[in-house]
Amino acid sequence: MRGATSAKWVAGAAIIALAATACGGGGKSDSGAKGAVDPNGIFSVELGEPEHTLVPSNTQESNGSLAVNSIFSQLVDYDAQGKLTMVNAESVTSSDSKLWTVKLKKDWKFHDGTPVTANSYVKAWNWAANVNNAQINASWFDAIKGYTDVHPADKGAKPTADTMSGLKVVDDNTFTIELNAPLPYFAYKLGYTAYSPLPDSFFKDPKAAGEHPIGNGPYKFESWDHKKQIKVVRYDDYKGPDKAKNGGVIFKNYTTLEVAYQDLKAGNVDVLRQIGPKDLPKYRQDLGDRAVDKPYSAIQTIAFAFYKDQWKTANPKVLQGLSMAIDRNTITKTVLNGTREPATGWVAKGVLGYQPDAAGDITKFDPAKAKQLIADGGGVPGNEVTIQYNADGGHKEWVEAVCNSITQATGVKCTGDSKPDFQADNQARNNKTVKSMYRSGWVLDYPVNANFISDLFRTDAGGNQGGFSNKDLDAKIAKADSAASLDDSVKQYQAIEKDLVNYMPSIPLWYYKVNAGYSQSVSGVDYNQQGDPVLTDVQVHKK
Repeated sequence: MRGATSAKWVAGAAIIALAATACGGGGKSDSGAKGAVDPNGIFSVELGEPEHTLVPSNTQESNGSLAVNSIFSQLVDYDAQGKLTMVNAESVTSSDSKLWTVKLKKDWKFHDGTPVTANSYVKAWNWAANVNNAQINASWFDAIKGYTDVHPADKGAKPTADTMSGLKVVDDNTFTIELNAPLPYFAYKLGYTAYSPLPDSFFKDPKAAGEHPIGNGPYKFESWDHKKQIKVVRYDDYKGPDKAKNGGVIFKNYTTLEVAYQDLKAGNVDVLRQIGPKDLPKYRQDLGDRAVDKPYSAIQTIAFAFYKDQWKTANPKVLQGLSMAIDRNTITKTVLNGTREPATGWVAKGVLGYQPDAAGDITKFDPAKAKQLIADGGGVPGNEVTIQYNADGGHKEWVEAVCNSITQATGVKCTGDSKPDFQADNQARNNKTVKSMYRSGWVLDYPVNANFISDLFRTDAGGNQGGFSNKDLDAKIAKADSAASLDDSVKQYQAIEKDLVNYMPSIPLWYYKVNAGYSQSVSGVDYNQQGDPVLTDVQVHKK
């Protein structure tokens, strides 16, 4: 099963634990499929338009990740229990958590027939980390020795080197990675999209390569009709463990979940990633055994634009008060039809180091306490907040419910700030034009609690779109990253999570589930730890 190779911002609302019991078609099912299996059959999946071209180091959201990870494979992956498994790597080893040795499986090739070598990884990572290439996932390489030489900390500064000194090619199938300091969970990070290899042809014209990517994964790119569809087809010479059981995938672009759902019922699309709130009350009845209700490792939060005057000097008590003004139990039961579980911390379920009630009382609905905290903290500047969200992700209903809850409990005016699609929403975050607060969702990149803390709240981390920064928290994160063992690191991050209540980098809302469905033309449909359909396992039936 392809597990943690698609890290990202979550686009949809209806999108968390490993090996959880699924009901209503939660796991693999052949229900409703008709006709013999066609091993060369093509099936379709609902997908929004990716924010950027299909370059692994510039993909950080769920629409782009699903397409990119069908085309590219990484060194490692994870099974359903979060255990590290090898994909393109034969082994990833270290005796001190600082110097890592990667040995590749032999005879792997890119889709253009050229070999996948150690240099394919080293060259790709150096390019991705270089500040001149402005890749949004550049910070994923910051643990590697020499990162600051290619990506200076000072904005506007030029690189003093073209390559990171910590990366060394030993031979065609071996390379080493020297880190700035020990990082016990580093091998887990190598399953993330940004660590994909690139063929030599990429560097001749990266822009063109993003429009017509050449990868090393189970599917090869065929075409992209922007805002309509992306088509990939099975790569028959693929050497990985997850060979496709079908002939390919068409990622069909939809602007609303409601239209996608109607198309599913009409047989015009085969697999949905999510169901919109309006259809949640009836989708199980409509689809029967083809309805999916399965937890996975992701969390919905409300994040703050800390670069705005409203929040630059905000007292955490004010943010705690806003959190306690949200009636999570009622909203998840009514607006979201029981398809979510109220969050009690910042780390998603199913992740190593998850702990219940990490946030203490601040996720409990208490209007009187909420009002008092806001007053004690000096009040909300302007006594007004907005929550930005993408209209194509099924968020409107719950954002309005959250706003109503905040206003009724505290008197603070709260309204939704709708963006037409996830592209526009994410661009506003990246361009730092969010007015006040924004809907944020994070799905695991690797199943360790550090991913939900360091990669979101560390100063200048790739996922830190709100500009949160605290030197004390950075120091605690650095200490946890340098722990002597993985277990020790996880324990330190657990302590950090409990301390986040004193910083309030975001407001935890609820844990996600996959609430989706599929057509009668396919079987073997399952969803991984990121809530993505496992494309390679889908079987297409003749009509």
